[in-house]
Amino acid sequence: MTITPVLLCGGSGTRLWPLSRKRFPKQFTPLVETESPFQAAALRLSGPDYAAPMIVTAQDFRFIVTEQLAAVGVDPGAILIEPAARNTAPAILAAALAAPDAMLLVAPSDHFVPDGAAFRAAVDAGLPAARAGRIVTFGITPDRAETGYGWLEREGTGDGPAPLMRFVEKPDAARAEAMLADPRYLWNAGIFLARAATLIDAFRAHAPDLLPPVTAALDGARPDLGFLRLDGGAWAGVADISIDYAVMEQADNLTVVPFSAGWSDLGGWDAVWREGARDANGVALCGPATAIDCADTLLRSEAEGQEIVGIGLRDIVAVAMPDAVLVMDRRRAQEAKLAVTALRDRGAPQAEAFARDHRPWGWFETLALSDRFQVKRITVHPSAALSLQSHVHRSEHWIVVSGTARVTVDDTVTLVTENQSVYVPLGAKHRLENPGKVPMVLIEVQTGVYLGEDDITRYEDVYARG
Repeated sequence: MTITPVLLCGGSGTRLWPLSRKRFPKQFTPLVETESPFQAAALRLSGPDYAAPMIVTAQDFRFIVTEQLAAVGVDPGAILIEPAARNTAPAILAAALAAPDAMLLVAPSDHFVPDGAAFRAAVDAGLPAARAGRIVTFGITPDRAETGYGWLEREGTGDGPAPLMRFVEKPDAARAEAMLADPRYLWNAGIFLARAATLIDAFRAHAPDLLPPVTAALDGARPDLGFLRLDGGAWAGVADISIDYAVMEQADNLTVVPFSAGWSDLGGWDAVWREGARDANGVALCGPATAIDCADTLLRSEAEGQEIVGIGLRDIVAVAMPDAVLVMDRRRAQEAKLAVTALRDRGAPQAEAFARDHRPWGWFETLALSDRFQVKRITVHPSAALSLQSHVHRSEHWIVVSGTARVTVDDTVTLVTENQSVYVPLGAKHRLENPGKVPMVLIEVQTGVYLGEDDITRYEDVYARG
């Protein structure tokens, strides 16, 4: 039976701040591999035994999803757009209802699994149980007394599939040490293999209140540029609840497959340090970074030409980005989210947004910002186009530095090549397009009394934005 992967692609982006943020959470950012965790998951769950992946994601991520899949050569199946985040149970139920005859492998899209072949072998080991109407989960053989994960207690201690006895909530340190010493216990990876019909029956038995609103949201869904938007009115009545609480902790038809070939949920900077390449002193470097007399430390720079240097550091995480820098005790990695809360309380945009803003046509980043001017670098993908638009409060100057732009200003359309510029007066209807086969890069200088992104009126937009 062909397996349909279901990749859950939400997230708030707080535990790996400042690299991961609400506007661009960790699953889209390369952390320990050249691909992002989302891309790696799509590649891992592909091949002759796997159908095109179903993606459940949010409105803000829909074009990032398609762009990242295209970059690694994976064609998606259905892409379901959640009107609002409602945790894992409603997302999984929506996927099951959308493909009621499929064998589903439900997985978060932000995990690190270095040995894809070993994981697919574990999935194969669980298939007979899933075909027989059981829900199969995957338990990670623990290598430390982890208090940040939920645990699973299985029947027996062998290497093969076994009945799952119970879920264990995140333990305290003493309980985690005791479970580490007992081979019956495994970490809960939150990955499930089952027939869609089996999952639907489990929801009907254990979380029946979810079925009417999720079914209504799917029945009222509308296609939009290759996506399937769940109905927002129906979705508003869906409870915010995890699959473990809603179904799994009550179900009596669960099987667990142990997996010992390496796994991490990349749930904090300590996990990135642990899974990354380290030298003999336990130092992990990423980007233009230099360590002098450091140990058990992560130094990471995310900007071209921005050097980060550590001297005499022990158990430190230091992450430098163009608009934010994090320095913390590595042993307190789970507290990175406190930075997000503090910045949000101050109204700092760095709490959730990047200087680089990803759009369906490409991206832009702010290079300089003052009261009456802003300078941006804009990159437009080949054959992509911004909307036909106008602004009430600002004019714009565009200087092409790479590639060729097709520029519309009111009734005039011109080709603007490298080292050429064009002026867009305040109030003029204008559009920027890349007619070429390579990315087009330009510098935009905005001048005016108000420079916010909401000063925009769209007249035509191929991406169906308002």
